[in-house]
Amino acid sequence: MGKTWDQLEELQPTVLKMLKNSIIKNRVAHAYLFEGIRGTGKREISLLMTKSLFCDSLKEGYKPCETCANCRRINNGNHPDVHMVEPDGLSIKKQQIQDLQVEFSKKGVESSKKVYNIIHADKMSTGASNSLLKFLEEPNAGTVAILLTEQPQQLLPTILSRCQILTFKPLSPHAMISQLKESGIEPTKARVLAQLTNSLDEALKLNDDDWFAQAQKIVLKLYEVLKKNPLEAMVTLQGDWFLHFKDKEQVNLGLDLLLLIFKDLLYIQLDKQEQIVFMGESERLKQFALHVSGRRLSEQMSAILEAKRRLQANMNPQLMMEQLVLKLQEGSSFV
Repeated sequence: MGKTWDQLEELQPTVLKMLKNSIIKNRVAHAYLFEGIRGTGKREISLLMTKSLFCDSLKEGYKPCETCANCRRINNGNHPDVHMVEPDGLSIKKQQIQDLQVEFSKKGVESSKKVYNIIHADKMSTGASNSLLKFLEEPNAGTVAILLTEQPQQLLPTILSRCQILTFKPLSPHAMISQLKESGIEPTKARVLAQLTNSLDEALKLNDDDWFAQAQKIVLKLYEVLKKNPLEAMVTLQGDWFLHFKDKEQVNLGLDLLLLIFKDLLYIQLDKQEQIVFMGESERLKQFALHVSGRRLSEQMSAILEAKRRLQANMNPQLMMEQLVLKLQEGSSFV
């Protein structure tokens, strides 16, 4: 069984409200497009919607009961009138859509309803897109299509125009933290992850990654040596940072972690302890916060943001980091 309606409503209140209204008023569209970044609940909500359409004993007129035969079979992926299409290799082929059309030309096995979900709809080949378009232009009564995508701009405008488009918002840090805790992640780790990504999938992946655990230690070490002397900071860069943060994406994540430390120091100074992200390091950070002014913290945070911009503009990451370390140390400026 997936997440309940109430749990998913916390993640995507606007989307769930629209689906709830369409079910209660019996105004379900022939085709929906669920679009939004990865990890925002598109797949879980398409499953939930499918169950709501087939459920034998809806609760409150729209929530699937999860216990009837239809709900159970949809959860197990073996309902004869529910079809899932996913990329076969790199794309969704024309034949896959044609097979779906053949399937749907038959009468519903157990009801007059049929639902098909197209996962990664943006990966349809040209032939598949054109076949789907014909399908959407002449919808059978009782047939509902749910297309899922992270890249709606890749879909034919004519397909978009025939779908009711529901946009899935990135999860708020608060929603992310509670989702991560539900997934068994310690609260201290959840706080850090929620600041780095809006995607639940990505956060769970980072949490399981030894590279990421090591990355946090290196960033904290770099911050500590920054306060000592320029030479030691450069040694840490050469010895730890450059060996660990190799590609642009990794360096960018390292800068994000470094920025979080400076934000924490600022929260401590403003007496907003509840907003600290690195909770496990709060005692050490409180000591550090005593020795720096709010103005200086603000300058240092600006320097990190500037370094992130330079990185995106393809500046050499090694040179960018060396200049940043100089800038972050008292009285230095970019060379």
